[in-house]
Amino acid sequence: MTVLLIGFAVLLFLIIVVRMPIAFAMGLVGFFGFAAMLGLSWDNWDTFRWTAPLSMAANRVVDTVQNYSLSVIPLFILMGNFVMRSGLSQELYHASHAFLGHRKGGLAMATVVACGGFSAISGSSLATSATMSKVAMPSMRKYGYSDSLATATIAAGGSLGILIPPSVILVIFGLLTETSIRELFAAGFIPGMIAVLFYLGAVRYVVWRNPAAGPAAEPVPWKERFIALRGVLGVLGLFVLVMGGIYLGVFTPTEAAGVGAGGAFLIALMRRSLTWSNLFDTLTDTARTSVMLLAVVIGALIFSDFVNRAGLPEILLAFVNGLDVAPIVVILAIVGIYLLLGMVFESLSMMLLTIPIFYPLVAALGFDLVWFGIVVVIAIEISLITPPVGMNVFVLSAVLRDVKTSTIFKGVGPFWVADILRLLLIIFVPVLALFLPELLYR
Repeated sequence: MTVLLIGFAVLLFLIIVVRMPIAFAMGLVGFFGFAAMLGLSWDNWDTFRWTAPLSMAANRVVDTVQNYSLSVIPLFILMGNFVMRSGLSQELYHASHAFLGHRKGGLAMATVVACGGFSAISGSSLATSATMSKVAMPSMRKYGYSDSLATATIAAGGSLGILIPPSVILVIFGLLTETSIRELFAAGFIPGMIAVLFYLGAVRYVVWRNPAAGPAAEPVPWKERFIALRGVLGVLGLFVLVMGGIYLGVFTPTEAAGVGAGGAFLIALMRRSLTWSNLFDTLTDTARTSVMLLAVVIGALIFSDFVNRAGLPEILLAFVNGLDVAPIVVILAIVGIYLLLGMVFESLSMMLLTIPIFYPLVAALGFDLVWFGIVVVIAIEISLITPPVGMNVFVLSAVLRDVKTSTIFKGVGPFWVADILRLLLIIFVPVLALFLPELLYR
């Protein structure tokens, strides 16, 4: 137990004070923590005795690099990058605007729908927030929307990127917990649609309280609405092909990612949005992001080996059993920890630090890990708009330099409440997350 406490203290020191990248911090603490559990130190250096931690770390690196399932990460990232190059964000927003813009708060609603559609392809919350801020913000300002509602809508809508499949965060959760990625993708669909509906409700609430915050735009004729819709049919078809192929068992997630990347490349070519220069930029950005995520996964797995070797899951289970409380109370306590951590940690770091600790406990208590994965991702999603470290808020603040961070945080309040209500709904009605996985795969 002492080694565990020292390990966590060193880990937090490296991340918070030294600001070491989390991949290296977790890898170092996991390696030397594993060695300490074997009684090894610099004073008793013996090459043979250090073979165990060295082999553990080396095997994690080799096994992760050779893991065929991990190829889904660069392929989905590549698909998202090609879609962003194709100019889809403008057309998604234009189509949503055509159908919703004539209502009070309609442009904000259109932004939520466009964010949901864009994040479903890109799989990135930060990319969705940054991209949609350039597309939606000028239009909302043109019609007199308040900055707080406009920016909060983009920040909250951007957070959908880590839940609506294909989601890189869900892939990483699946790899860390050895949970089926296709079941996680299926489980994320209905909660993602519920998120869109709840966000639309949050917009309605804001304009009900203050109609001047979101005035209606001019109605668009039905002919123009269908013309606008036609512009997104190609990418909509790609999403249906990729996710439908996974849900129906036609493709594995990795094969679907390959089909999606190829299809997105063809769409970008047909739209004539690719040049040799931005093709090179797209490929290098994909490689850079993929390597970063793979390094993070390797570090997390090494840290997980240390935690398991130290017996933390068993210690936590014994502690929980000693409390004699209902298992759902444990889940609520874990969610509370995530909400607190979300105030000081960014989303990926938070998940990597906690999943190796919590998932063995949750599995031992008899909960479905697919359901738990959706609960965790929703809790992490909330952290993206939670002060003081809401990453989506700071991305918007960097892009929209004339809007104060405090203005954005003030606007996200109703969306944060909507997220909490959705989280409680998924916790107490787990069938909402498990319906599709059980229907399709069990």
